[in-house]
Amino acid sequence: MNLLDTDTFEIWMKRVMERLDRIEKMLEALNSKDGTPAKLLNGERLLDNQDLCQLLQTSKRSLQRYRSSGALTYHMLWHKVYYKESDVQSFLNKHAKEFRNDDGKMKR
Repeated sequence: MNLLDTDTFEIWMKRVMERLDRIEKMLEALNSKDGTPAKLLNGERLLDNQDLCQLLQTSKRSLQRYRSSGALTYHMLWHKVYYKESDVQSFLNKHAKEFRNDDGKMKR
């Protein structure tokens, strides 16, 4: 049985690690909607103010009011506000009627 020498082993390990890095970047790109890597916190996708404004069709000021009142949980990372998807889902479940039209359908 042939054994690998140290140099050969290191070369192969470098190749394996490079391939894993490429795969990780491709997976991150698949998880994001615009091709940029998705931001994650403990494996959960994070939304920024712009994402959430578009999702809820509301203003940044409204998001500020929801944060200030404690209705919407947020996280400050790198001096920027982010919202975990689960926190947004909880917020929507509690306050869904505010985002519905008079006919009971979600506002667009």
